[in-house]
Amino acid sequence: MKKALIIGISGQDGALLAASLLSKGYDVVGTSRDADFNDFKNLKTLGIKYHVDLQSLAINDFRSVIQVLKKVVPDEVYNLAGQTSVGLSFDQPVETIESIAIGTLNILEAIRFIDKPVRFYNAGSGEVFGDTSNKPADEKMPYRPRSPYGIAKATALYEVVNYRESYGLWCCSGILFNHESPLRPKRFVTRKIISSVCRIASGSNEKLTLGNIDVERDWGWAQDYVEAIWQIMQADQPDDFIIATGQKSSLRDFLSTAFSCFDLDWREHVVIDQKLYRPSDIAKSFGNPSKVAGTIGWKAKHFMKDVVRLLVESEMTSINTKM
Repeated sequence: MKKALIIGISGQDGALLAASLLSKGYDVVGTSRDADFNDFKNLKTLGIKYHVDLQSLAINDFRSVIQVLKKVVPDEVYNLAGQTSVGLSFDQPVETIESIAIGTLNILEAIRFIDKPVRFYNAGSGEVFGDTSNKPADEKMPYRPRSPYGIAKATALYEVVNYRESYGLWCCSGILFNHESPLRPKRFVTRKIISSVCRIASGSNEKLTLGNIDVERDWGWAQDYVEAIWQIMQADQPDDFIIATGQKSSLRDFLSTAFSCFDLDWREHVVIDQKLYRPSDIAKSFGNPSKVAGTIGWKAKHFMKDVVRLLVESEMTSINTKM
């Protein structure tokens, strides 16, 4: 039985990955900053909280990281921790840089110190490329991040390459573009849209207030991407891969698709507020997944319209259950 350590198990990807690994027969250990006070809502939602060994770990504290690694002695380490919101990173730039860049460095150093055959996965982000314009980003495109979050993720990607080449560590990165699930926190615009649309369809008279809806993103389904993460870690050699659908859609299209699920015109229910525009936003961002398809055979199964439909179905089930 393989043992996996998921650092940052309480988030969307961490919880979904834990469920996937458990189904594959793994012994799963998960961490959060304070496991005793974290309710691990996502693990409860998936019905797996009591199937996972939960530990406390402060990713920006090297001693904390190495203590947990020595205690757990995992075969695979998945780093999904750190501040995860692009928008919030403008308000909390130091926390974002420390939790992602310093946190990743601490894990790499700890793995090097314990000198065990550990495989390490780093959660990258398509935000490192900045605006990809009309060309999908591939692994050779230069990094041009436009947010503290993107800067932190770019730094972590460089750290992984450095430790792989300098010390021979088995470490890789998945450069994931936007991916959604019902576990996505409410502060994310996609979850905000879906929740509001479903309430409006259920009789609410509220208005949905949004910022720039002309931005274009590459939206995939988180469960698909979690499978890609695991497949990357089973490869013969460590490498870095873009995980994306290869298709871009505007937030306006996402919005329209969500309202059309109920035969509603989004323009009658949405208010645009320029105060919600980010200081430095990315107009277009989408990825080229050809390398991961050619190397490990992974391809996205769900695209934007599928994602919207699945999110709406889940949200309406939740609403109807509470009624």
